[in-house]
This record gives sequence, structure tokens and C-alpha cells, in this order.
Amino acid sequence: MSESRQCPAVLIAAPASGQGKTTVTAALARLHRNLGRKVRVFKCGPDFLDPMILERASGAPVYQLDLWMIGADESRRLLWEAAGEADLILIEGVMGLFDGTPSSADLARHFGVPVLAVIDGTAMAQTFGALALGLARYQPDLPFAGVLANRVGSLRHAQLLEGSLTEGLRWYGGLSRERGIELPSRHLGLVQASELNDLDARLDAAAEALGDSCDAALPPPVRFAGPEPVSMTSSLAGVRIGVARDEAFAFTYGANLELLRGLGAQLEFFSPLHDRELPVVDSLYLPGGYPELHHQTLAANAPMLEAIRAHHAAGKPLLAECGGMLYLLDALTDVAGERAALLGLLPGEATMQKRLAALALQAVELPEGTLRGHTYHHSLTSTELAPIARGLSPNGGRGNEAVYRLGRLTASYVHFYFPSNPDAAAALLRP
Repeated sequence: MSESRQCPAVLIAAPASGQGKTTVTAALARLHRNLGRKVRVFKCGPDFLDPMILERASGAPVYQLDLWMIGADESRRLLWEAAGEADLILIEGVMGLFDGTPSSADLARHFGVPVLAVIDGTAMAQTFGALALGLARYQPDLPFAGVLANRVGSLRHAQLLEGSLTEGLRWYGGLSRERGIELPSRHLGLVQASELNDLDARLDAAAEALGDSCDAALPPPVRFAGPEPVSMTSSLAGVRIGVARDEAFAFTYGANLELLRGLGAQLEFFSPLHDRELPVVDSLYLPGGYPELHHQTLAANAPMLEAIRAHHAAGKPLLAECGGMLYLLDALTDVAGERAALLGLLPGEATMQKRLAALALQAVELPEGTLRGHTYHHSLTSTELAPIARGLSPNGGRGNEAVYRLGRLTASYVHFYFPSNPDAAAALLRP
């Protein structure tokens, strides 16, 4: 095992979703980056949209941490590597601090990272202190750094919130509720970073506002144990994998792409929206995203549709996840009732709905091996094709997503985390 490393670190959590964790984490990252510090940010749990924002804020890649999907050993390795190069490590939690199994609190406790609780102070005064105390004391063995107020209305409001804290809880400052700071969202979460033309201005404004209310001192260092050595095979040596990447298909884990490259693959990015032909590749990877916002444009790009159909007809591997799977169907109908005919490689249709259809961690036993991941979607799919496998959630929640296969085509709502089983991931994409 490698020697341990130390680095100042804090986990940003909240009582619930919607409190502004990402805005605060991004503001902290940009504040310290603007002070000349090297900041590494991680996201707790499965998420694609928050990391896009956090990468822009910190200027460094953002990876996921999770005791189940990523695993304790891989999470330790990622933190240890970051500690070797960073002046500060920030971890954005998921949902509420104690929600889920494993929760953000479980991760913080496992690695000894103190929690910075973000609480939305809107329409709140002294009750802020009661909520902060509950978060800090609910689990006595949880390392706790302090509290930061979000959406503060005025200086007087901030003083009321700070004055409500008891039992020595530290006040980390407050972030204003100015509209120019908040990050916009849509049905799957935050708007993608590439769609926000003023994102850097928002991040700098948030960092400046936060800097005006806190001293920007680094938290105490946390010691991260060294990982066990990991051997990497070359099971994808020379394999050229086409990866869809554009406004419609952008939900990819950085760790997935890093693993494919580490296994020897050559990644070729292409746009199903804008390109008229595929790059010369052996395999295709269609990740999730927002095809429902672009389904008419996707349907109108006939040359790309024909190229992907020809790829499948040639018996070449094709892996499609969530939005990528919707692209494979006969048709997709958006929430406004507009239908578009798509690839027609997977028999069936999907219809978008306003309410959530499924949200759960998933473990799927495939012929290639068991892969872990998660599902999160607002669409309903109908098909007569029998699945080859179904996912199981460790939390027993909704999901149990089907995995479909036609020849070398594998499709599912599940977003797979490839490092959970590198051999299985490689087998799905190896010719």
C-alpha cells in the first residue's frame, strides 16, 4: 500500500436536495481557484450535470465518489491521488446529508472528511440554528466543520442566521440570493455547463459574494490512506470506440473514459446532431443526455442514422445508455406530444413525462459480468423485446431496469460505471 497523504478537505452537504449545494460548492471552488489554489472537486453519488459545472469552477476534472457504485477502495484511490496535487479537496454531497444507503454522511465518516452544511436560509431566522444543530448532532461520530447559509436576503438576515447557532457551531458565511448567482435547472437537474454562456460570470460573482462573507481560510488537513496497487490490462488495445458527445448526448463519467483509454482503447468523439458520418471505429458508445430536447434534429440527420444502422448491421458492438437507448428506438415523443422517428434498431417507442419515472442505484448481472451504475429518467418505454437481465437496487427503490440485446447491441436505462467491473465493460465494447 502507498504512503498516506494529507490535504485540506470538506464535504458540502445539506438537509435536502434543492438547497443549493452545487452553487455553493462551485462558488467555493472558484473562490479558492481565484486565490491561486489548486482545487479538486468530487461529486458524491451518481451525477453528470453537477460535475460539468464544478469542472468549470475548479478548472480540473471532477469524478464521482460513492461507497457502493464506485466502492471504498476506488474512492480512496481517487482522493489519495487528488491529495497529492491539490491545495484543497471539495466533495459535493448528494440529496440530504443522511439520505440513502450509503449516504453522504457515510462517505464523510468513512474518510474522516468534515461536513460543511449548506442550509437555504430563505424565510428563516432562528430556526436556522435548530436545523444546523440537528445536522451536526444527529450522528455523534460524524465529523462536522460548520454551517454556511445560502440564499441570504440581506446583511441583517445573515446576522440573524449566524446568531442562531449554538454549541460552538462555526459560521462559514452566507451566499446571497441574487439571481445572477443561482444556476438554472430543468427536469433532470442543472442546465448543462455548455449551454450557459454566462457561466464564468456567474461563478466569479458567486465566488466574490462568498468571499465577502467568509475569510477563505483552508479547512484542517485530512489524511487519506494510500491505495493498494492496481494492475491494468490492455484488453482494448487498438480498439477504436466512437463516443457520442454533443448537446443531446453528454452524460459520461470521466472515470469511464479514463478506464477505456487505460485499457488501450482509442476514443473518437462524434456528434449525432451535427456530424453527417461516423468516424472510422470498431465500436459505438451512446451515453445518456437530452435527446428529447433535440429529437427532431436527430431524426432529420438521415446520413448519421444510416451510418449507425450500418454499424449495427455489420455486427459491431454498440452500447447505449438511457438517452442513448431512446435514440435507438423506433420513435420518441416529447412532453409536448411531438413525435420523431429515430434509429429503429430497438423495437418500441418512448414517451417523455413531467414526473420522474425511476431513480435508483443498479447492479446488473450481464453475461459479461456484473456492472454497477444508476438510473434516472422521466421517460416511459414500451417494447415487446424480452430483456436479457434486470437491475437490482441496493436500496430496494424503483428501478429494476431492463437490459436489452440484439446481436452486439446492448441497451438499457442504466448508466454503467465501468470501473465497477473493467473486464465486463471491455467485453461489451470489444469487437
